[in-house]
Amino acid sequence: MNAARNLRGKTAFVGTATFGCGEAPGYSALEIAAEAGRLAVADAGLQLADIDGLFICLPNDFLSGLTIAEYYGIRPKMTNNSRTGGSAFLGHAEWAMLALDAGLIDYALICYGSNQRTGAGKLVSAQAPSPFEHPYRPNNPAASYALAASRHMFEYGTTPEQLASVAVAARQWANLNPEAFRRGPLSIEDVLATRMVADPLHVAECCLVTDGGAAVVLTRADRAKDLAKTPIALLGTASATWHSEIAQLADLTVTAASESGARAFAQAGVTPADIDVANLYDAFAINTILFLEDLGFCPKGEGGRFVESGAIRPGGSLPVNTNGGGLSFCHPGMYGLFTLVESVRQLRGEAGERQVRNARLALAHGNGGTLSSQATCILGLPETI
Repeated sequence: MNAARNLRGKTAFVGTATFGCGEAPGYSALEIAAEAGRLAVADAGLQLADIDGLFICLPNDFLSGLTIAEYYGIRPKMTNNSRTGGSAFLGHAEWAMLALDAGLIDYALICYGSNQRTGAGKLVSAQAPSPFEHPYRPNNPAASYALAASRHMFEYGTTPEQLASVAVAARQWANLNPEAFRRGPLSIEDVLATRMVADPLHVAECCLVTDGGAAVVLTRADRAKDLAKTPIALLGTASATWHSEIAQLADLTVTAASESGARAFAQAGVTPADIDVANLYDAFAINTILFLEDLGFCPKGEGGRFVESGAIRPGGSLPVNTNGGGLSFCHPGMYGLFTLVESVRQLRGEAGERQVRNARLALAHGNGGTLSSQATCILGLPETI
């Protein structure tokens, strides 16, 4: 732990971008990721030739690190396309931090892209069918998250209205984001009137199916101060994996976010009460409730009441998923990288109408599999180092 704490603020995010969020007809997943990456590099005031660390996952290319290096015409010293689902990109930030601090690379690009909507037209999962769950023909991934939601309702009295409150809050933030795919009025009654996908989750409580790409650039703090934009320090980061299939989760109401979050906060030297904005992987409404609890923003079992209170909505005590999240902004298969992009934008003051005033510290959290892999990053303005 002491060694990890010494990495606090040694690296920083210096470029961000999104591309093709919603629908990007005519673009392949590679092209969407590559364009997001190019824009992020330009945002940092760099050239593609400067990138010597390349971290990427693509939904349909298990050698994507090689593919995008060739596409860009660069020869990176390091590539990494380790896959843990939507948490992968926050894990990539952790590995990039280590490589940068060790002097193995100078500039790391993390990027992702998917044409899931205009290509496949449905939610695509890279997770292999479980020999233990598949015979029961679950409607995964929704059925696995519905199982967690049902247990939370049984254990803690969480109500359908409280679950719906998560979707309503996400839509209110999306209405302030011109890039959001799904905008317009949405009430709790509207959510509960939508089609049931997997009891108790309605379609409005399940992630969108969109295209989209995102990218971030990191470098060491000593280089970051000389670049184009305000560097956003990586203060703490940690990952944790507990299982693959949901049937192996010991307690359906507790996730590995309780472990990744605790280690990330310890490394950053801050507490949940210090966080000004949180961007959580909300593939399903229950995710937001579980992660708010497991990351320490409210006690276990109180997540439903916390979101129902309006705390996570615009003007609430803890702005959550300020871009609209996976429920209303975009969800191109794996959403985790978008939590980092939005966190950086909020701290830079680049979020437009949805900007959180005086934001100094942000938390980004990614989820992979069926609540299987969790990764947490805590970011801060230079003054927080």
